[in-house]
Amino acid sequence: MNHKMFCFQCEQTAGCSGCTGAAGVCGKKADVAELQDKLTGALIGLARTILENEDKTSSSTDKLVIEGLFTTVTNVNFNAETISAMTRRIQHTNGKSNDYDMHSLWNANEDIRSLKSLILFGIRGMAAYAYHALVLGYTDTDVNKFFYKALYAIGMEDLGMDELLPIVMEVGEVNLKCMALLDKANTETYGNPIPTEVSLNVEKGPFIVISGHDLYDLKQLLEQTKDKGINIYTHGEMLPAHAYPELKKYAHLKGNFGTAWQNQQKEFANLPAPILFTTNCLMPPKASYADRVFTTEVVSYPEIVHIGEDKDFTPVIEKALELRGYSEDKIFTGINGGNKVMTGFAHNAVLSVADKVIEAVKAGEIKHFFLVGGCDGARTGRNYYTEFVKQTPQDSVILTLACGKYRFNDLDLGTICGLPRIMDMGQCNDAYSAIKVAVALAEAFECGVNDLPLSMVLSWYEQKAVCILLTLLHLGIKNILLGPTLPAFVSPNVLNFLALNYNIGPITTPENDLAKILG
Repeated sequence: MNHKMFCFQCEQTAGCSGCTGAAGVCGKKADVAELQDKLTGALIGLARTILENEDKTSSSTDKLVIEGLFTTVTNVNFNAETISAMTRRIQHTNGKSNDYDMHSLWNANEDIRSLKSLILFGIRGMAAYAYHALVLGYTDTDVNKFFYKALYAIGMEDLGMDELLPIVMEVGEVNLKCMALLDKANTETYGNPIPTEVSLNVEKGPFIVISGHDLYDLKQLLEQTKDKGINIYTHGEMLPAHAYPELKKYAHLKGNFGTAWQNQQKEFANLPAPILFTTNCLMPPKASYADRVFTTEVVSYPEIVHIGEDKDFTPVIEKALELRGYSEDKIFTGINGGNKVMTGFAHNAVLSVADKVIEAVKAGEIKHFFLVGGCDGARTGRNYYTEFVKQTPQDSVILTLACGKYRFNDLDLGTICGLPRIMDMGQCNDAYSAIKVAVALAEAFECGVNDLPLSMVLSWYEQKAVCILLTLLHLGIKNILLGPTLPAFVSPNVLNFLALNYNIGPITTPENDLAKILG
């Protein structure tokens, strides 16, 4: 692969095969892609040193590995300087010159490359979840140990498919534990989410838009803007924050601005307010609003103001006061014209009415559950998910999560048994909620999850979707429909394995897929 760069870790990769030019479709330049590969190679070298010498890790080393992996997730870090600095920290911690050359992986046999990519991209996604838990003071020894094991396996040249497949499945197993850890961290810190209606309109006056996934950053921002006459609006995957009791108690947490991440360059163009990016989902800011963008955590972009570990959001606050916001209330809508959405249907909320749901199923009032969720993206064809949800029968429930819900979460599909037909379970981080609900329903009906009237129609974009998919496979869940395209890093042989063992298939059309699902 003698190209300027090679990257195929996200759904929008060029030609559904790989970005190989001077820059990727995401805007990541070739030199940054190469530096991210070097960072990953340094992490593999560190794992080699620790495991081959039976060295003990430390909390600081674990944190460095988690941060390093998270830095390489799509749309997190576009900054050559900060990536290089992190690589040097990893190499200094290692103390040995045994970094892995990632070109060896990209030039490997396609099936080996495919399985190792599943491992690598899976642990990158899992590292994001581990990071969010870590900032709240929650860690898991087994999760941290597995990062080293997985990195070491990626650097081993003598492992075949028989050795790599179990590790791929183990990514899903460990990620389940990691998602449970993050769920515990969030709910013990901020309370169990409560079903909440969220306005999409923006009130007049100064405001700040906060994007990403990190609830801790939102809490700090809410504290620092309290009584300053500045309203806070969530964006993208921060929408579910409105449902947490310890966050919703802030009166100036007003609503949600905009839709999913891929629309930000259009939606932010004339925004009279600053935008704070806390995690991934950053797109290269356009000149029309670059002076209003701020980053924090591992997010970084050249020449954009970064808020460090002290979490002093003064520059963001000052920019909000300078820009003043809108002079009058502004009315905004979702992609289907609705001006409000619901969120907060996490596992605690849904299971609190489980008896009602079970009785409705037994009485034939609810005949099917659809989990329609995952990442949104820019590729043509994602309107499939809007049309699919619109065409679901009235006696069905749509569970959703992650930013893919913006394709349909402003639709009014009415209620069923007193519950809204569309129930937003939260961020992509909250896939654990969907799993808990599915397992609870299976136990109630004394059957397996695959025997439930439950269908999963998922959209994917980046590496967190990879680890969630592997967790679903670890749990033995079959018949998943995946779109809008299948991952470029999954080779034909690996895809055949997944199809034969789990009946994973691509989406087709809403009409065909619904007909097949409902029989």
